[in-house]
Amino acid sequence: MSTVARKREEIPQQYKWDVESIFPNPEAWETAVSQFQEQLKEISKFKGRLSEGPSVLGDYFEAVDKLATAVGKIFVYASLNYSVDTTNQETAARHDRARGLFGMTMATIAFAQPEMLAIGFETLREWLTQDERLADYGHYLNQLEKQQEHVRSAEVEQVLGMVRDAFSTASATHGILANADLKIEPAVGSDGQTYDVTQGTIGGLTTHADREVRRTAWEHYADAHLAFKNTMANALAAGVKQDVFNMRVRGYKNSLEAALSSNFIPTEVFHNLINTYKANLPTWHRYWNIRRRALGYKTLYPYDVKAPLSLNPPNVPYETAVEWIATGMLPLGQEYAATLRSGALENRWVDVYPNQGKRMGAFSSGVKGTHPFIMMSYTDDLFGLSTLAHELGHSMHSYLTWQNQNVLTYSRYGLFVAEVASNFNQAMVRAHLLEANSDPEFQIAVIEEAMSNFHRYFFIMPTLARFELEIHERVERGQALNADGLNNLLADLFSEGFGDEVVVDRDRVGITWAQFHTHMYANFYVYQYATGISAAHSLSQSILAGNEGAVDNYLSFLKAGSSVFPLDAIKIAGVDMTSPEAVETTFGVLASYVDLLEELVGQRG
Repeated sequence: MSTVARKREEIPQQYKWDVESIFPNPEAWETAVSQFQEQLKEISKFKGRLSEGPSVLGDYFEAVDKLATAVGKIFVYASLNYSVDTTNQETAARHDRARGLFGMTMATIAFAQPEMLAIGFETLREWLTQDERLADYGHYLNQLEKQQEHVRSAEVEQVLGMVRDAFSTASATHGILANADLKIEPAVGSDGQTYDVTQGTIGGLTTHADREVRRTAWEHYADAHLAFKNTMANALAAGVKQDVFNMRVRGYKNSLEAALSSNFIPTEVFHNLINTYKANLPTWHRYWNIRRRALGYKTLYPYDVKAPLSLNPPNVPYETAVEWIATGMLPLGQEYAATLRSGALENRWVDVYPNQGKRMGAFSSGVKGTHPFIMMSYTDDLFGLSTLAHELGHSMHSYLTWQNQNVLTYSRYGLFVAEVASNFNQAMVRAHLLEANSDPEFQIAVIEEAMSNFHRYFFIMPTLARFELEIHERVERGQALNADGLNNLLADLFSEGFGDEVVVDRDRVGITWAQFHTHMYANFYVYQYATGISAAHSLSQSILAGNEGAVDNYLSFLKAGSSVFPLDAIKIAGVDMTSPEAVETTFGVLASYVDLLEELVGQRG
């Protein structure tokens, strides 16, 4: 008997996202591409003219808003279709073209910031009062002023815009290998049943009750990546070198500063996280020990870290998950919960189930002018529910931002704040589930999902952040990166996190970096999962405690988009991320889950 992932056409329409709401068909997409290319020509006419006065600058911003909206829809449509069928050559070609158009956009508008810097901020701020179309651009000027020393000449900015497409090739190559070309051997259960291992099914297989299913799925998945370790390492090395190149062109001290600067985040936020994480590793060591004893194993292996602890884990169909999530989010108000529910059930925001060729992971996408879109591979359990809650947090953040920010440039927000909204939903829903059902086995199931999520965001991601910092520093020092060096480095870091409680298969654990092909090319992306989960738990605790103004403050944060600096946005919600306090608080939440888990499994006798 074999459990095989369904083909795309076998998935019922109600569980597929509504990409036709962007363009009804590929032909309409092609028409939009042609119109976009004409818009590019119009933008070029502003080059050298922004200093003519506020009306010209207003005309430019209007034209750029229309251009950005157009290319955003073009890119989202192409990327969504490619994500659910990475083996389809037509969708792959459109995705590649869309990336190229985005690079062309950046190159075309590259003249603008140098010209505005030449005009001067005193004059620009006067212009804001002279044309009503410019009235909302004060924060945009604040951002530009903070970044001005790293903005290069129009010619250099144009070149940097032109190379964006070429520079994305390393990431794209890694992604194609991972999503389309890997040949992964099926997992085999203790009864001989086989299971397809795909990017969409690996998550469910590593939580399977049969240890042989978990072991073979985890090992075969790692082995498939190890088979391409040299190619993937070469691609990652190219990605890191590109980061270092951009850092040096823009005059930053190092790659970390360059990456965090775009979000206006001081580097001490990163170091606060890493230092607090390392100081709290004993909490993780204690958890591995409790998990091993709860499972009744003599030895714990990496493929056991998500082994089910509950003797009767709940079955959670997709529709039930949506209802539980919506109920858990009711403290934010009926309108928030109703919008979330209708998006997930009626308006087809979500591409729900795995299918052959669907890319790994889960994400929320979309741009102002579309509704949010969520890609995931839902499993009928609490893990699937939690992933859905996470992505709905992103989508509701986008929805409320798009509803409340008129200026397109503020309708996009940085990754630093994005991970707050997503993890916040998970924290709220877990609290609701633990309160609503006192059955010990149900509570164990909720806690093990929570620990699985913390494992990803508060264990794997800080470890990958440490890895990312080291490999960037090696390239900055002129050292080479290769597969064995990358694997050994990451195996060492994970060994520190597992302590003496987990037996580390160095090759298979070391290749973990290759399994995060999207994240590792986003240039210091992963630490923001850990800062995000930290701010999220601090904020959820405040709201659950009924603190005055907490709900209104949080909703104001969701509506702000990028109209304020990220640290200021989170301060609006109620947390200061320049201090390690939120990270320490969240390690306290983690420790409380470990305490409760130990108590519950101890009651079994």
